[in-house]
Amino acid sequence: MAEIRSETATVIVADDHPLFRSALRGAVEQVLDDATIIEAESAQAVQAAVGTAPDADLCTLDLRMPGAYGFSTLAFLRGNHPSLPIVIVSAITEPDVIRRAERLGAVGYIPKSASPQAISHSIQRVLNGDTAFPDLGPDQRSPAETTDQELADRIASLTPQQFRVLTRLADGLLNKQIAFEMDVTEATVKAHVTAILRKLKVSNRTAAVIAARQLDVADPETTMDQTPSSAAPR
Repeated sequence: MAEIRSETATVIVADDHPLFRSALRGAVEQVLDDATIIEAESAQAVQAAVGTAPDADLCTLDLRMPGAYGFSTLAFLRGNHPSLPIVIVSAITEPDVIRRAERLGAVGYIPKSASPQAISHSIQRVLNGDTAFPDLGPDQRSPAETTDQELADRIASLTPQQFRVLTRLADGLLNKQIAFEMDVTEATVKAHVTAILRKLKVSNRTAAVIAARQLDVADPETTMDQTPSSAAPR
């Protein structure tokens, strides 16, 4: 893949913390002076951003945002926008989480503890068609890998509206609350729920919520101050 020219590049920066979105914007601008940068603060905002810019050149995605349950948003975006390169930018630095991101289709993983220069370098690598993951050593695969991929494929089959309904179910909202938020009828929400159950191969709403949360990751609070074994991309 040829290097992307700055005047044509569009980058979606998704993180719920304004200060870190600003830091990511700065890292992108170090690489692409004239890039169009679209900021998103939630899973819903990411969907809207991708809808506005379906040919975006890159999306940086936090794992812990409102409406996002770990890798569920990554799975949805990979299924609905397979040509969009997605780099996870997260405070979580556990090797298993980073490997899950790679297996589920991310093209890079940047720890939030990385230096601005390292973040910019990783973004440049991805824009040039390479991958950018910390060097973790030998990959020790687990049986959970197959389950992850099967569930990710099912979530990827959801339409944008169905994914929005699923995330709101996971947030504990009732049909009438979801209908109000999405400005649709309760009958429409019920139809979406029926389709979600069928596509996820579950029998009820509770099982659908459990499925959505299976792609979640641990709370990052215990990892915020940890430095990854190596922030250098490979």
